[in-house]
Amino acid sequence: MVTPTKAREALGWAASDSSGLLSPFTFCRRHEIAGEVVETGPNVRKFKAGDSAGIGCFVGSCGDCEFCFQNLECCCPKSVLTYSSIDQDGSTTYGGYSDHIVVRERFVFRIPVSLPLHAAAPLLCAGISVYSPMRHLGIDRPGLHLGVVGLGGLGHVAVRFAKAMGMKVTVISSSPWKKKEAIELFGADGFIDSKNDEQTKTMMGSMDGIIDTVPVAHPLAPLLALLKAQGKLVVVGGSAEDLKVPSMPLLMGNWCLIDSRGMKETQEMLYFAAEHNVRAEVEIIPISYVNNAMERLAKGDVKYRFVIDVRHLSRN
Repeated sequence: MVTPTKAREALGWAASDSSGLLSPFTFCRRHEIAGEVVETGPNVRKFKAGDSAGIGCFVGSCGDCEFCFQNLECCCPKSVLTYSSIDQDGSTTYGGYSDHIVVRERFVFRIPVSLPLHAAAPLLCAGISVYSPMRHLGIDRPGLHLGVVGLGGLGHVAVRFAKAMGMKVTVISSSPWKKKEAIELFGADGFIDSKNDEQTKTMMGSMDGIIDTVPVAHPLAPLLALLKAQGKLVVVGGSAEDLKVPSMPLLMGNWCLIDSRGMKETQEMLYFAAEHNVRAEVEIIPISYVNNAMERLAKGDVKYRFVIDVRHLSRN
């Protein structure tokens, strides 16, 4: 056990965290936690007091199944989410709206000293959500062409990881005004306005892979048409609506549709981010601004991730 881990520095905020305004009657779920270890249990070997550490989407698993043995704890049938989940002792997990948290060593990540905590926190969900499928599917080599759908909390990190891996990156978005930032701020090589049929047609069959980060239902057929044969479409944008996948284009193109993360790979991702200066673009807010930020989040008014500074969290 890491007992306890101080999370007084930063708390990332995923779009899926929008669980209601902060009030005495609302359970607010939070993951993407970064902070400093203040004390460790007797069996802890990887951490000591003073180390920078992070917690992602999971805080437990059985440790004995085929998935846990493969470092795919997220696939374990007994996995425990960081928030709103029943832990192995029967207690409920409450996430990161706190100044301390107690977590098993296996589910705590070492954050390299060169990676600021506020920039690292969003990588613990948004970062691994895009990094993992790139590595798992081999969409991670110089010269490959990757499309990134959406330029929000996940999309901008996907662009930065892909460029660090040496790939050609084209951002696909329904917001033409994002073109300037996609290219000048994040280093994308090209931009497609998804509402412009002519732009889309010129890029058909040109991409080795696509990372789709859009969190609302949308047609997948136009994206499949952008892939080369045997291309990979990765869907990481969570939507309450079902995906509608055209079966014949999927079969004829020999394409692969997948969503993908594990503890070992998340740690590798953090080391890669530190080495290649991959950072999440964040807006740091105090805990007192949470309700305002929640309203802005619902409107999509954030560039590109809110991070809550909980160092001055009130105990009242």
